[in-house]
Amino acid sequence: MDQIIDIATNGRHLSRDHGFLKVSEDNAEVGRTPLDQIAGVIVHAHGTTWSTSLLTELADRGVPVVLCASNHAPKSVLMPIDGHHAQGARMRAQWQAKTPLIKQAWKQVVTAKVTMQAAALDALGEADAPLRMMARKVTSGDTTNIEAQAARYYWPRMMGPDFRRDTGAGDENALLNYGYTVLRAATARAVVAAGLHPTIGLFHSNRSNAFALADDLMEPFRPLVDCAVRKIVAKRGAQIDTDTKQALARLIATDLPLGEGVTPVSVAVMKLATSLGQSFESGKLALALPAPLDRLTLAVLGA
Repeated sequence: MDQIIDIATNGRHLSRDHGFLKVSEDNAEVGRTPLDQIAGVIVHAHGTTWSTSLLTELADRGVPVVLCASNHAPKSVLMPIDGHHAQGARMRAQWQAKTPLIKQAWKQVVTAKVTMQAAALDALGEADAPLRMMARKVTSGDTTNIEAQAARYYWPRMMGPDFRRDTGAGDENALLNYGYTVLRAATARAVVAAGLHPTIGLFHSNRSNAFALADDLMEPFRPLVDCAVRKIVAKRGAQIDTDTKQALARLIATDLPLGEGVTPVSVAVMKLATSLGQSFESGKLALALPAPLDRLTLAVLGA
């Protein structure tokens, strides 16, 4: 099973040891994980050091190393230069993709996100009909900004009437930052593995955002984090501790309906990125987007 490795204790050293990521403190081993099971490494702590051989091994496996600020928002992501075996051709197709295809892709992503938000509210006993209506009104390129309209309806019902999404704030916002960082790492890995360039997004286009495409493709999965954070806050409060981080990191193993079966989130983002790359090459859009989870599963995420 894919695992997220979180380094939150100051002064730890990370190294490679016979196919494992080894964590040490004062030259004594405190933990190890098989490299082949790692989906991402997230570092929050000060004074963390690592060996070059470890970073090379992680790069060989397409594993991102995410460096975070004190508010748990990502500040840097280390990713491999090499990705898919046909990376050059796929990136050229991505760069040359026609505007109508890109706009239709963003429409489908936004529709999937709003539909997942509606399912999340329904699972929590909140009115979801307005969001389902908005999902049907998303236009090519989301020119009427349904995504923002949906957010204004969604957040007060998901997190409470006084909640404001602020990446620099603490409490629930810091928990959301952490959950999204886990999701972003998994999606960034999927984008590179699919031979796509992470900077060239469908919608996100900030010049300083090196992972715009990952931010685009993770949108339909964000409500899973939101549901988990709401449950965590209700049960344990908004403190970020080991149990909280583990609960959020486990989200990438959550099974989602996709096609005729189910697949873990970590695999679903891989399939979505791969389907986008294939769409760029063929010129015909066919995205592998997940369907919403059932009410019971959404309601207990983060428990």
